[in-house]
Amino acid sequence: MSESGEISEFGYIMELLAKGKVTIKNIERELICPACKELFTHPLILPCQHSICHKCVKELLLTLDDSFNDVGSDNSNQSSPRLRLPSPSMDKIDRINRPGWKRNSLTPRTTIFPCPGCEHDVDLGERGISGLFRNFTLETIVERYRQAARAATAIMCDLCKPPPQESTKSCMDCSASYCNECFKIYHPWGTVKAQHEYVGPTTNFRPKILMCPEHETERINMYCELCRRPVCHLCKLGGNHSNHRVTTMSSAYKTLKEKLSKDIDYLIGKESQVKSQISELNLLMKETECNGERAKEDAITHFEKLFEILEERKSSVLKAIDASKKLRIDKFQTQMEEYQGLLENNGLVGYAQEVLKETDQSCFVQTAKQLHLRIQKATESLKSFRPAAQTSFEDYVVNTSKQTELLGELSFFSNGIDVPEINEEQSKVYNNALINWYHPEKDKADSYVLEYRKISRDDEMVSWNEIEVYGTSKVVSELESNCNYAFRVRAYKGSICSPCSRELILHTPPAPVFSFLFDEKCGYNNEHLLLNLKRDRVESRAGFNLLLAAERIQVGYYTSLDYIIGDVGITKGKHFWAFRVEPYSYLVKAGVASSDKLQEWLRSPRDAVSPRYEQDSGHDSGSEDTCFDSSQPFTLVTIGMKKFFIPKSPTSSNEPENRVLPMPTSIGIFLDYDKGKVSFYDMDHMKCLYERQVDCSHTMYPAFALMGSGGIQLEEPITAKYLEYEEDK
Repeated sequence: MSESGEISEFGYIMELLAKGKVTIKNIERELICPACKELFTHPLILPCQHSICHKCVKELLLTLDDSFNDVGSDNSNQSSPRLRLPSPSMDKIDRINRPGWKRNSLTPRTTIFPCPGCEHDVDLGERGISGLFRNFTLETIVERYRQAARAATAIMCDLCKPPPQESTKSCMDCSASYCNECFKIYHPWGTVKAQHEYVGPTTNFRPKILMCPEHETERINMYCELCRRPVCHLCKLGGNHSNHRVTTMSSAYKTLKEKLSKDIDYLIGKESQVKSQISELNLLMKETECNGERAKEDAITHFEKLFEILEERKSSVLKAIDASKKLRIDKFQTQMEEYQGLLENNGLVGYAQEVLKETDQSCFVQTAKQLHLRIQKATESLKSFRPAAQTSFEDYVVNTSKQTELLGELSFFSNGIDVPEINEEQSKVYNNALINWYHPEKDKADSYVLEYRKISRDDEMVSWNEIEVYGTSKVVSELESNCNYAFRVRAYKGSICSPCSRELILHTPPAPVFSFLFDEKCGYNNEHLLLNLKRDRVESRAGFNLLLAAERIQVGYYTSLDYIIGDVGITKGKHFWAFRVEPYSYLVKAGVASSDKLQEWLRSPRDAVSPRYEQDSGHDSGSEDTCFDSSQPFTLVTIGMKKFFIPKSPTSSNEPENRVLPMPTSIGIFLDYDKGKVSFYDMDHMKCLYERQVDCSHTMYPAFALMGSGGIQLEEPITAKYLEYEEDK
């Protein structure tokens, strides 16, 4: 672009600014990066056609990459032995952005991330950031408005001797700014430099030719209509766009420019309509403000009526209690006065003593007869003392349970919107909480609000947290360990909401969730065990080898267990993990074992083992009774045939029916390494089934063993991707 053309276009924009038709404040919304909320710096065009700063893309990918390396341990204890990477620093990003930088361990491996503009996931493909185009047009506009914002700050000549003069031109080929004198010196007539492209003073230099990011030596000369992005001829001949419809760059330029100009002209022509709609919106805002205040006043009136009723009932109840209290105290007072009269020199006794002094027989008999009756009555009352009234006010306890429940459901008129119901079977809690609900009128609800709060042990009222949801399920994170949480949901249609659903109470695990996979190297027997590719499921195959080993049953021996352990050890802290045992499983053992015990098991594999020497084998052997109380470096419980077997102990009943429980759908294991204690939980009710001490002097590993046909599935951590997977099933 020539100097005159550049200046005339810039002058046109400045003229619009001066006339107030386009203000920097209004247009800045289009020039601000949705990630960093600042003016764009080297913006890149994402596949969804939104733009984002180059550094922001790097930071987002590195952050997601670090989260990926921290597999499932967002809620894990910091004492977990897994390696954790810190969040990416600006230092790291600067090293990545530095010219000449080569790909190394700092290269983001993650290529999928949510666009900050539209929140939809975008996939950068194999080339990652290298495959994105730089939005030079947006960059130029940002630079123009930066100049407009700092009009008082001049751009100085880069070649002047100190002190530098104010520049008048900038050369796009030299990427430098010049004053008039320096420009003549470094761009003399008759030389190649005289043909350089120059513009008005700027600090934004961009290449003259746009090159293909996939074929770096090729110019962009075509436009893919399907992908809506510029491409080179190699992309069309044998690249990703070979089967796509393309057009020439000049044709695409002409078409898009005509469309854009036409749309802009349409908007400008509709300026009066837009202004009238803005006025209408202002009126609607004022009307909404008034209606909102009126609704608040109506709500206050209704609540004040309730307060009046409550105050009236409160006054009536308190009066009844006061009246009963006064009556009882009066009775106690009268009774106390009567008993005080029985004391010597007081009341009745004193009067009787005076009567005894009477010497006239007829007078004495006349007075003593009535007095004797009173003395007899007082004597009988002493023999059978009974308080004149009750001290308890049990009959005056106010029952507000029904009213409390009704007040808890107090809401706006539903206007026909049904109440959503939480699906208790599909809702669960692990590292996070997954809440599912169904709504009979799903298509009629615009959105839902999921509310949850922690239930305090002190009956302290905790405020509800609210999350707006546009589906019928939600993953709730950042819940505290070993706590009860209440969840409820309500539906919204416009400004009308339904009453809240019934509350669902879920108990979080007793410790942060510990993430691991099955170890395919340490002791893994691929002849008997089958491990899936994700290494979160293992199955035992009762094949020909097991059939041959069964011959030893004739001499009183049993086939051995096939062990498999977790790929991560624990050296301190509290950890919790869960798994499911397939219902068809014959015999499965699960628990924890120390590194030295595992070496003993796996270093000396035996084809046949007597269960008598397995302390937690589940058989009634003598060793089990003698060794149970001593702390040992492993603890395994037996699960099989749809049963959960609690090991024998001196404190538990030895009756089999008391030691055999139905197998839970999901079983949890809680290891407190520092206290040397392991517990086994029913995940459905978060109930502890069995716990005991364990020697944690070495690194502890999740340990499993199988015999015969069986299968173990590790519980998958609940994440947003888990939710998408559940919806697709």
